[in-house]
Amino acid sequence: MVTKTKNSPHAESHEALNLPIPSTRSLQVYAIDPSSGKYSGNQVTVQIPWEPLTPGPTGHKIAVVDYDATNKCYYPPVDLDHKLLLANDGLDPTEADPRFHQQMIYAIASRTIQMFEVALGRKIHWRRADRFGGSKDEFRKKDDIWVLKLYPHAMQQANAYYSPQAHGILFGYFTANKTRQGRNLPGQLVFSCLSQDIIAHEVTHAVIDGIRTYFTEPTNPDVLAFHEGFADLCALFSHFSQHDSLIDTIRQTGGKLYQPNLKAVADDTADKDPAIIAELRQLIDTMRKSSSATRDVADGDYEDDKDKPVITAEIRQANPLIQLAIQFGQATGKSCGLRSALGTPPNSDDIHKNVNDPHFRGSILVAAVFDAFFSVYMKRADKLFRIYRAGGKDTVSDELPAPLAELLAISATQTSVQFFQLCARAIDYCPPIDITFGDFLRAIITVSRDMDPGDDDGVRDALMEAFRLRGIYSGSAKFYSEDALSWPPDANLPPIEDLIFGSPNGLTHEENDHNGEALRKWANENRDALRLDPNLPITVPSFHPVFHTKQNGRLHMAMVVEIIQSTQAKFIDAIPAIPQAGTFPFRAGVTLIVDAPKPKSHTEPKNFPPTVRFVIGREMTGPEAKTREQNQRSFFIAQGLAMGNTEDAAHFQANFGVLHEEY
Repeated sequence: MVTKTKNSPHAESHEALNLPIPSTRSLQVYAIDPSSGKYSGNQVTVQIPWEPLTPGPTGHKIAVVDYDATNKCYYPPVDLDHKLLLANDGLDPTEADPRFHQQMIYAIASRTIQMFEVALGRKIHWRRADRFGGSKDEFRKKDDIWVLKLYPHAMQQANAYYSPQAHGILFGYFTANKTRQGRNLPGQLVFSCLSQDIIAHEVTHAVIDGIRTYFTEPTNPDVLAFHEGFADLCALFSHFSQHDSLIDTIRQTGGKLYQPNLKAVADDTADKDPAIIAELRQLIDTMRKSSSATRDVADGDYEDDKDKPVITAEIRQANPLIQLAIQFGQATGKSCGLRSALGTPPNSDDIHKNVNDPHFRGSILVAAVFDAFFSVYMKRADKLFRIYRAGGKDTVSDELPAPLAELLAISATQTSVQFFQLCARAIDYCPPIDITFGDFLRAIITVSRDMDPGDDDGVRDALMEAFRLRGIYSGSAKFYSEDALSWPPDANLPPIEDLIFGSPNGLTHEENDHNGEALRKWANENRDALRLDPNLPITVPSFHPVFHTKQNGRLHMAMVVEIIQSTQAKFIDAIPAIPQAGTFPFRAGVTLIVDAPKPKSHTEPKNFPPTVRFVIGREMTGPEAKTREQNQRSFFIAQGLAMGNTEDAAHFQANFGVLHEEY
């Protein structure tokens, strides 16, 4: 008898029909956002991993909950498993139907999760509340997030943010400015859930919070800046998976993808009558002088009046590949997107400005990574340009032929995947607390040496130079060289016995409990070597088995482990005049990179236990710890965190809602 699946009444059971399960699901989305219309292939179909869905849509890791708090109503949930929507790749893109909003937010969130899982070599999970810090009886806590909830219309506000308290992400909607609103109607509704960049940015916050337990504790200016910068990196790198938009941008920039503006459709004035052009420009100039209302965003892109556009086809559009959240930025009065991949020029001064502005500081990190990315891309593209120029062509002024654009697009996509994987894997090689940009630089160089020891295209040199030009250094490295910046391997710690690595599908609850006990036991026995306090308790908030295929084709298994110690340090020593000042959490800990045991072979008759390859962290004892504690105390005081309910753990947690009010 043919049966229906419990979760989807429209789909017949694949077991009953003896049919294979699809590997992917196709869904229509906006490649950029609604303001771009069909420009540059803006309406596209993305492929995301298949999973059975209930209306919402609700899957294994994410659930869309469409409650409009302003209008106090639920919108009907979309059923993406309905046979008509399956046949049509979901609903057609539209701003008017909340069900498409639900589809868009699910599709981009799913793709972002897939990007991280491919890069990290494991399944991700969301925030766990000190999962392995105590006994097995503390298995489930109210702060654990098992399914991330996505709220497309959570509030009427120009904001969107990740909220651990809400166990999800809240997306706002708002009215565009009445003037200088860009490609929006004055006062129209703008939905943050229809921006690919904003969705990817917010999901990345949730992913990082699941990977690193204490990266939401802003202990220095770089912590929140890293959160913001890394979330922007994920959103921007995803642009290079949009093939049609990428091809169009390559052809309109002559292959130089870092150009801020695209070539205008009608930028060649050679065939135009000079007298007619002069007449038109004179008329436009007269109108501009008589009314400031005629001025528009296009005016800001042209320094000389004679170069200002006469018709729309002469307007140079902003390069969508390097702009972040274009509609959101324009609707709030900016000339283009909220931020840019190359928003800060290469100089060593900006890192010392606006120290407490996470978005500005994060933009420096983004610019450093994308400087290196575009440099490597141009180096790889140089061979193609040389072949093209051999025929007497100019790669800048001439329209690139389709085959060359295709080859450049392949190169750009492959380079973007490589750089995103470097950045994502680098999180595993960072200290578990108190992260700095210098730590991230060391991590990304170490990962690059693991992934590509030869580095024929100079990826590491490009990264080091881009970071150096922006004043990003590592205080823990003795030299600014590849060898010195890479974390040194540790060969002095004993192996960790009885560690279970499981499979790429993850560990069972029993295996998790077993590993938690084994890791706590090993850490307690090696406190001195890890420079941890001999008396404070030790917790193991997370450990992640990872599986990567190396260049030689062999599978490499390892485990990333967080080991943490915590104490409460006093503010009173620094500000005795304020007796009500309380305490703040001061932590130490290490990230361990543990290689899986080598199997038996004809040359080695026994298994070798898992060995610790890298120890990356912050010590609890010694001069470095005292300096770090004082720096953290001073930073918290400067942020006003010495006052208030310092006993509340949330007091020292990042509030992304407040952080994103200015976006």
